[in-house]
Amino acid sequence: MMFMRHCHWLAGVALAALTLACFAQAPSKKGSSDVKKQAYGKLPDGTPIDLYTLSNPNGMQAGIMTYGGTVVSLTAPDRSGKFADVVLGADSVEGYLNQTNFFGALIGRYGNRIGHGTFKLDGKQYTLPKNDGDNTLHGGPQGFDKRVCKATPAASADGQSLEVTYVSKDGEEGFTGTLSVKVVYTLTTRNELKIEYTATTDKDTVVNLTNHSYFNLAGEGQGDVLGHQVMIDASRFTPVDAGLI
Repeated sequence: MMFMRHCHWLAGVALAALTLACFAQAPSKKGSSDVKKQAYGKLPDGTPIDLYTLSNPNGMQAGIMTYGGTVVSLTAPDRSGKFADVVLGADSVEGYLNQTNFFGALIGRYGNRIGHGTFKLDGKQYTLPKNDGDNTLHGGPQGFDKRVCKATPAASADGQSLEVTYVSKDGEEGFTGTLSVKVVYTLTTRNELKIEYTATTDKDTVVNLTNHSYFNLAGEGQGDVLGHQVMIDASRFTPVDAGLI
């Protein structure tokens, strides 16, 4: 199951928030509220990747790595208090390098498909690299999911947070303007994983940031999600054609 928050903005500052509430009324177990950092491996060029684990007092944990700002794990309780990892992912950096499903990643510059790999802005047409047939998907072949981000632990009134930043230079993957992105992941004391996006650009541009986690609320390795139900609190939706445009 995949929950995605798709919004887009033109120029200036973009801000969006996504909150995933995981069994907020479930019995809790004692735990600490903190952020732990550990080495998670290296890219082929030797770049080190770190994994940050957010914990709340109820025993819930969220693992986020600097490669792609990716949610690697989300350990949450069910209604009886049994904990399980409820998001899909790999067990190593190498596993993420070898998959094409965007597991848990920060998606940018533009989540979803841009038809024919082109868009017009301020009277000018921009051409992007195609990675989904005739379309550009999730920011292109080297989107934010394949970039190394900077991460800084923080604390808020809601719980432990991790601030992830990335600067996409003018012309990266064909997009215009230098885009400075900040994503704040917060694991709240209410058993929510809250994700807040902010983006600032120095030129008119397009941006559509989201998270690409896949969920199985029964836990890792516990069958399919065909019995799951999802309710999206939205007043409208975007229909698509046969090419998902």
